[in-house]
Amino acid sequence: MQDIIKILAQELGQSEEHVKNVAQLLDEGSTIPFIARYRKELHGSMDDTVLRKLEERLAYLRGLEKRREEVRSSIEIQDKLTVELAAAINAAKTLTEIEDIYLPFRPKRRTRATIAKEKGLEPLAELLLRQDKNAPDIEELAAEYISCDKGVDTVQDALSGASDIIAETVSDSAGARQTLRACIMRSGSAVSKAAKDEDSVYSTYYDFAQPVSRLQGHQILALNRGESEGYLKLSINVEESLALPPIVRQFVVAGRSYSDFVRAAVEDSYSRLLYPSIEREVRNALTDMACEGAIRSFALNLKPLLMQRPVKGKVTLGFDPGYRNGCKLAVVDATGKVLDTAVIYPTQPYNKIAEAKSVLTRLIDKYGIENIAIGNGTASRESEKLIAELISTMPHVSYMVVSESGASVYSASKLAAEEFPDYDVNLRSAVSIARRLQDPLSELVKIDPKAIGVGQYQHDMPQARLSEALGAVVEDCVNSVGADLNTASPSLLGYISGLTKTTAKNIVAYREENGPFKSRKELLKVPKLGPKAYEQCAGFLRIPESKYPLDNTGVHPESYKAAEKLLEKCGYTLAQVTAAGLPDIFARAEDYGHEKLAEECSVGLPTLRDIIKELSKPGRDPRDELPEPIMRSGDIMEIKDLKPGMLLTGTVRNVIDFGAFVDIGVHQDGLVHISQISDHFIKNPNEVLSVGDIVKVIVLDVEVKKGRISLSIKQAK
Repeated sequence: MQDIIKILAQELGQSEEHVKNVAQLLDEGSTIPFIARYRKELHGSMDDTVLRKLEERLAYLRGLEKRREEVRSSIEIQDKLTVELAAAINAAKTLTEIEDIYLPFRPKRRTRATIAKEKGLEPLAELLLRQDKNAPDIEELAAEYISCDKGVDTVQDALSGASDIIAETVSDSAGARQTLRACIMRSGSAVSKAAKDEDSVYSTYYDFAQPVSRLQGHQILALNRGESEGYLKLSINVEESLALPPIVRQFVVAGRSYSDFVRAAVEDSYSRLLYPSIEREVRNALTDMACEGAIRSFALNLKPLLMQRPVKGKVTLGFDPGYRNGCKLAVVDATGKVLDTAVIYPTQPYNKIAEAKSVLTRLIDKYGIENIAIGNGTASRESEKLIAELISTMPHVSYMVVSESGASVYSASKLAAEEFPDYDVNLRSAVSIARRLQDPLSELVKIDPKAIGVGQYQHDMPQARLSEALGAVVEDCVNSVGADLNTASPSLLGYISGLTKTTAKNIVAYREENGPFKSRKELLKVPKLGPKAYEQCAGFLRIPESKYPLDNTGVHPESYKAAEKLLEKCGYTLAQVTAAGLPDIFARAEDYGHEKLAEECSVGLPTLRDIIKELSKPGRDPRDELPEPIMRSGDIMEIKDLKPGMLLTGTVRNVIDFGAFVDIGVHQDGLVHISQISDHFIKNPNEVLSVGDIVKVIVLDVEVKKGRISLSIKQAK
């Protein structure tokens, strides 16, 4: 364990003591949000990103140690563990290295080599591979292993079997595998050709070659998908003149007996066993790398999407566009409660536009609707045009097109059925769209993160790893915002540190039976919510109804006495802790001295500063500091209205390896290629852009028939 701590400390640039403390906290069942927020003294104020990486690497290194012991034990049981082998196993730094070492000792299916060994030819192979000086003639040596009973009838049979054994020995050699793997990664190329004589989205790759070292993640995933769908034939190629000689040198001693025979066996191994095996490994490694990159990109996109600034305090109309089944409407009040629903048919095949406008006008007037959220799916463009025309004379009403990714998944889910048992599936979707504008985080947590649709090739990812990564993002977002204990849904509560789906449902059941929670301590009365879960979750749950002001802040109950002492030293009373906050507390604490205050309040400096920050603005929502979303009020444009050179304002909807898609209000998002994002070189668009960013763009090119829009951010500056 000590070696693992040292490795992690070096990799992350952290002290061994801090890394050891985090490992211990994780082993005790603490969550990353809790550690990041309430245990800063123990980890030196690492942020949640570093802590997540530490957690991930800790699991990998522990898995590596476990596999190391399994391999060592397996070889030892076979009575083949040498001092050199043990040293190599101990020195291995990756699972691949360990598996390379273990390969010759792994139980195998029946192969040409194992059949030859069954015939007693392994000693012959070993003698030939040694290439001793002054050895007997090869045929004379092989003749000693002829055995008709074992099926070795001739000298050629014996030599053929020995060659098979040598070929497998070469293929199983850790040194040979590492040499070829490194050569392919350094000098190999990915080559794809068309497998079908027809146009497709993969036409870019019909005659494609790229050095392996320069392959981009999105290219790897596109090539894989094109191959799986039968459009591409893909291979990894490397010049044999580069790859084979270093491997031959590992086994052939020039000028010795049998060297020509061994060389031929090595060449046979290379073409028949070694290269195909390493090619598969390299492709798997490239795919794993691409998947990790895509998952990372997905996570980077998901966080700002969840953390979009909510549009609070206004009655909102959710508009779920459609054709044959009509457009579904749902009016929700400022808290998200459903007030009314309706269905209108302004689109084909009905085209009841006048009737639709009448219904919409009635709802707007009746409920004082100020915001309209339009889903961006089927019939969105026609619906947006309808709304823009309708509200052109209503200055108090504005609209926004919101992503409806996953809305249909949610509306058909068991959760939606429980929440809206009396509503049709389509109407539930309209409610979800309205609430996405009001509070994106609270609504989107009800949907499987994989269905939200920001990223690339998410359906090609290892689903367990994708779920793990995205679940961590949602958890971090929910806990950074916190939740109102008396209004939060089970879906939201389920992501709070220390809570599970079961305890989240139990919390909701408890408040339905006993009324609103009056204090954080009351959480301990919830079934299956014990002291450990309480410790983890309490600081992230707010209770506006509590008589104790600190219950509605991010101050953890374990620090209540410290907070009260701090208030006293700074000249405040507990009663002054209200939603308005204590803006002067920063100056008063600075005048008193942070070190002195920390000592007198019996807390560390990081905790003291967090308490001061929280009391300055209790229950603050970090999303309120973000730019407001762009609300529109008419003058809709279509793609045909765009002209090169136009300067527009848009919202970043998705960030991918090769650029970003920006909503400029014409239904079809425009692409800003990575080369058009920044004046300086960037490896990945996520370095400078996030989902939800408001950006200025210049239109570069428009292909109306293909629905393609090319934009530039750097030229708009």
